[in-house]
Amino acid sequence: MSESQDFCEPFTDSKAAYVLSNVAEVVERVLMFIPTKSLLQVASVCRLWRNCARRVLRTQQHLTWVSASGPTTTELHSFCSSLAEEVEKVFLLPKTVLMMLDCEALSGQAYCYEQSKAKKSRQCSNTAEELNQIFPKGCDIVGIAAPGIVLTPTGSWSSPPKEHQEGEAGFAVMLPSTDGVHIRPFHFCKKTISLSAMKEAGLVDNPELRVVVMFIYEAYKSGGARFLNQILEPLTNSKALIAGGLVEGVFSPPRDCCSKGAYGVVGLALSGRKVQGASVLLDQDVGTAKEAEATVRRLKAAKIPERNTLGFMFACVGRGQNYYHNQHNVEADAFHKVFPNTPLFGLFGNGEIGCDRIVKDDYTLCNSDSDTLQHEYTTVMTLVHFG
Repeated sequence: MSESQDFCEPFTDSKAAYVLSNVAEVVERVLMFIPTKSLLQVASVCRLWRNCARRVLRTQQHLTWVSASGPTTTELHSFCSSLAEEVEKVFLLPKTVLMMLDCEALSGQAYCYEQSKAKKSRQCSNTAEELNQIFPKGCDIVGIAAPGIVLTPTGSWSSPPKEHQEGEAGFAVMLPSTDGVHIRPFHFCKKTISLSAMKEAGLVDNPELRVVVMFIYEAYKSGGARFLNQILEPLTNSKALIAGGLVEGVFSPPRDCCSKGAYGVVGLALSGRKVQGASVLLDQDVGTAKEAEATVRRLKAAKIPERNTLGFMFACVGRGQNYYHNQHNVEADAFHKVFPNTPLFGLFGNGEIGCDRIVKDDYTLCNSDSDTLQHEYTTVMTLVHFG
């Protein structure tokens, strides 16, 4: 007896059972409405359903995200308490996850923000491990802890983004495996950094490299500035967009090679002709909402498609509400006004990496040396198209 016959035996007289056991077009249509985690479970029903589930998975090429902010009624951080439940509803199989949390979410860790050390810890010491276990095995996760978070609420692509310089906030951007787009995570510290290691990560001698998003931790330590230049100098010879910031710490990937308190860098290298990127720098001369909007509007010159595109905002902790004379959410609102259907994510950190640059098929808008890529009291606003 076949697997299909086994499945429908209790429903011998049911036409619906016959259709769901034999008509692939109907089964495939039904499975399109099932979240990915449940889809993987029902794929074991029979061979027909397994084949239909595989075809449905191949169509799930749109990135998605989960975010949360604000206090909760439980002892858990708002993002930590909602992530597992929200991931159950996602309609894609994530291959890469970029996750950012405010430092207090991981209090008790060595890389926690200094100010939070005086506050009572509400988290268990294995918060980072629990977050990583929510995603499938083999999924590459880059996890960042920063003083402040920028996020778009879960749901609509057109939801206004919010800047959270204080309080609980976090997000996880989930990227599927996409044809023509290659995303490689990387992690280097003083012990592992070398040109050969950067080449293996796709950062050097890679003609298809388009975008590099990087986060440096413990950069204020002795030798940190030299280490940062060691990373940036080879990248300035490429045509890639480089953007990121100096953060409080990293909780994924594991820092097994690093001694406690050592500096290092993590990030994502995006390659492939389908990838596009553009960034502008909101420097210290940009001090009003009107000036911020005018600067962000220059990203329009890149003509990047809205579909499957994200915005990233890497701002100094010295900007935000105080910088704009007690006006809240100025730069996030400016981005949303120019790109109303593009979600925005990012952080407030202790230094910014980036410049004015547009990356297309075979050219860049400008070239920069490693010194002009490093900034203070600025915001790097970036668009990345994932194909």
